[in-house]
Amino acid sequence: MDFTGREALVAELRGQLTARTPTIAVAGAGGVGKTTLAVHVAHAVRERYPDGQLYVDLHGADATAAAEPETVLGAFLRSLGVDEAVVPDGLEERAALYRSQLADSRTLVLLDNARDAAQIRPLLPGTESCTAVITSRARLVDLAGAHQTEVEVMEPGEGLALFVRIAGEARVAEERSAATDVVAACGYLPLAIRIAASRLTARPRWSVAVLAAKLADEQCRLEELRVGDQRVAAAFELGYGHLGAEQARAFRLLGVVDGPDISLSAASALLDRAPRTAEDILESLVDVSLVETVSPGRYRFHDLVRLFARDRAGRDEAAGEPEAAFARLLGFYLATARAGFARERPGERTIDHLGGGEHAGLAFDDRDAALSWLFEEANCLLATVRQASAPGTVRQAADLLFAAKDLGDSGVHSPQFEQAGYAVRDAARSAGDASAEARALIMLAHVHFVAGRFDPAEEEARASLPLADESGDVLSRSYALHNLSIIANVRGSYDAAEEYHRLALAAFRADHNRPSEASALCMMAHICVSLGRTESAIELSRQGLHIYQELGHGMRVANARNILAQALAQADRTAEALEEFDLALALFREARQTLWEGAILSRKAETLLAANRPDEAARHAEQSLAMRAVGGEWMRARTLTTLGRAQHSLGAPERARECWREALEIFERQGSREAAEVAELLETE
Repeated sequence: MDFTGREALVAELRGQLTARTPTIAVAGAGGVGKTTLAVHVAHAVRERYPDGQLYVDLHGADATAAAEPETVLGAFLRSLGVDEAVVPDGLEERAALYRSQLADSRTLVLLDNARDAAQIRPLLPGTESCTAVITSRARLVDLAGAHQTEVEVMEPGEGLALFVRIAGEARVAEERSAATDVVAACGYLPLAIRIAASRLTARPRWSVAVLAAKLADEQCRLEELRVGDQRVAAAFELGYGHLGAEQARAFRLLGVVDGPDISLSAASALLDRAPRTAEDILESLVDVSLVETVSPGRYRFHDLVRLFARDRAGRDEAAGEPEAAFARLLGFYLATARAGFARERPGERTIDHLGGGEHAGLAFDDRDAALSWLFEEANCLLATVRQASAPGTVRQAADLLFAAKDLGDSGVHSPQFEQAGYAVRDAARSAGDASAEARALIMLAHVHFVAGRFDPAEEEARASLPLADESGDVLSRSYALHNLSIIANVRGSYDAAEEYHRLALAAFRADHNRPSEASALCMMAHICVSLGRTESAIELSRQGLHIYQELGHGMRVANARNILAQALAQADRTAEALEEFDLALALFREARQTLWEGAILSRKAETLLAANRPDEAARHAEQSLAMRAVGGEWMRARTLTTLGRAQHSLGAPERARECWREALEIFERQGSREAAEVAELLETE
């Protein structure tokens, strides 16, 4: 027998059987290995049940072939030695005789593939000396007193071990990576892994890589997962066939969505049903193991079940309904992201330039609730952006990306944000939508800058400006100019930075966008710090801070305090500067912006070093290096330079040289002007 893994479940069930728990219910999706597990454990404890074992397949997953309890009892009675002539007619009479036959015996009854509790209640032994083990796709929560166990897909290591056991160690030994891909494509579902391995075994000229390539195509994966009369899809078809009309519709439409899971509120929009109704439908799908619960109010498909649901949507759903359902979901995300953007940035005119106002979304009582929603939905929201990157929906995709721009700063979600940005850019370019392309490029320039990739940041920002002008997109033009000002300042091109700032400030003011006007004022303060115009920098940053505070902003107040702190530090007003840094740090933490926390810690380290406090400077620099920062490798090199100076002051010259060598390598690789300064430090040391 090729039973593999499941150590924890085997131990749990063996313990229950050894203790002779009267009823054990094992639930799980089709193909997850419930029967294999139950049979394996029953065989392992057979000595605990010396009077034998009874087994029946109740065919509960097949609505047309489910076994009748009366018929099963007749078969059980004959197995127990009751003469055919004395087997009574009628369910109650047979159940009574069955229980009398089992009284005082130690018998294990395995009721496999049960439909529901009603089907198996007459088949329960009804005596403490016997145990009934029931497997079912449905969670038999109405089975009083039963020990409930749920079987999920295998762990990756278990899945690979099962594949190797069937396909053969020699066959897989040199293609371990391809085997891992096969098992992942099977979604770690035992039935799928068995079928895939059996296909490989039946085709000696196939390499594992050939099988992996065939399964890599989601469009054909279910068709590839078949061997002989076994098909993975058949396991799902049985469950699907049991569904009522509302359940089946929900199952199909949920399969349309690419996200890793879905919240109840998003599913409500997708299905066009009230939240309570949607919850009832989703929970009923959970009960029959077609949908999984991630956490209260969140649901997901197994990967292969999703493919099956999507296939059924294409076959069974009315023309245009899958597209309409996705449009509802996209509208919900866009409307809710706009609401969150507005809550985080009161008075921001940006949302007036974004679509989604005609849709219903969630409302937020405060900024923390808005941020919580954004970060909880990040993966699903960005998956929706990528899926919406098509000719008919690319404009909404670009707007949703814009409304979710805080995810581009987060560090955690920045890679997915970048991928979504490129998907929107390419789709907009194909569709000839200059405005959508400009907005995607602006977001890409932003995420590149945050990561410290200044060359692509500048490239995307420059490309966005003519597209904004071509489309007459006021929002894109102002943001493109602002991005160019930021990048020019970092590169030391101060004349260009000032000119782009002047144009950006004029564009924001023409749009009556006061928060972005404040952002431009703070950007000019950055330029003034770079040029040594300290008093101007302090005044401009205070102007920007005042606007943000007046409007009730959160994270942007932190940005203003950051540049004010830098200006105060340049003026040798160290105590005031450190206070502003700490206030900014607290706000960035509240906004869950770890990359900005890292940047503040680095800037604070520079200020502490200038104040001749090297021990504190070193500690803050090391904290910054541990958590990464806005500016990516460039900021890391700056922080290493500061740490090296601090270590040198603390009498650790070798550690200082290590820091400077690493910083120099980064700066030279990036072609940064700071390389000369660090090279000089190494030479003089």
